[in-house]
Amino acid sequence: HLQLVESGGGLVQPGDSLRLSCTASGFNLDKYAAGWFRQAPGKEREDIVCINEGNGTAYYHHSVKGRFTISRDSVRNTVYLQMNNQKPEDTAVYFCAADADPICYTGWGQYWGQGTQVTVSS
Repeated sequence: HLQLVESGGGLVQPGDSLRLSCTASGFNLDKYAAGWFRQAPGKEREDIVCINEGNGTAYYHHSVKGRFTISRDSVRNTVYLQMNNQKPEDTAVYFCAADADPICYTGWGQYWGQGTQVTVSS
């Protein structure tokens, strides 16, 4: 049974940092493309970052490039999203995703976590 479980969401102030975690069970996440989507109220879900298998190339949405960083821990079977200098427009439900294709592609995302809320507000 393949499962992704996110953690680490919460309420932060503008300019603060937060780290999300996504731990996989039932499969080796390191062999999959993986990353994060987010969905703000009233908006479509958007792909914010995808990383190729292992510690391959990562592809960031322009709105988070330079502020967010994705990384993997193969021992913990986990991917992380380090979010720095957060802005109110980062407020959304963040979803972890993985794909059996080891290379990111448009429309990727076979397996999904349940989502975790991130709210950026003063």
